[in-house]
Amino acid sequence: MSIKVIKDQISPGELQAAAKESFGDMVKAVVDVEKEILAVGGGMHADAEQKLLGQGSRQESLWGINIYPDLPPDRRIQFESLINIRPRQNRSMEIDDAELRSKIAGIVNKIIQWNG
Repeated sequence: MSIKVIKDQISPGELQAAAKESFGDMVKAVVDVEKEILAVGGGMHADAEQKLLGQGSRQESLWGINIYPDLPPDRRIQFESLINIRPRQNRSMEIDDAELRSKIAGIVNKIIQWNG
């Protein structure tokens, strides 16, 4: 699947189609928390990360997630990726900081108009 950088909005239907094209029920994404944009698709989070870096994003602002469009809202976003392992910011694949997870979820929910 190709990687799409989303700066405005994507419909839940488009996201479901991307999930079906890639992993069936899930699509990999990278969120730039500084620019509040999202790169969706690719076989690995690192692919989307490289695309955003190539467009001027800063490494420390990029976080990998998995989105499961068909799950209930509280389970749609999985905050886990190899690109999240950074000794100075985050020591595991899962994003440890609750405030950062909340910010990422807010960006994702703004870009993906789940209810309309």
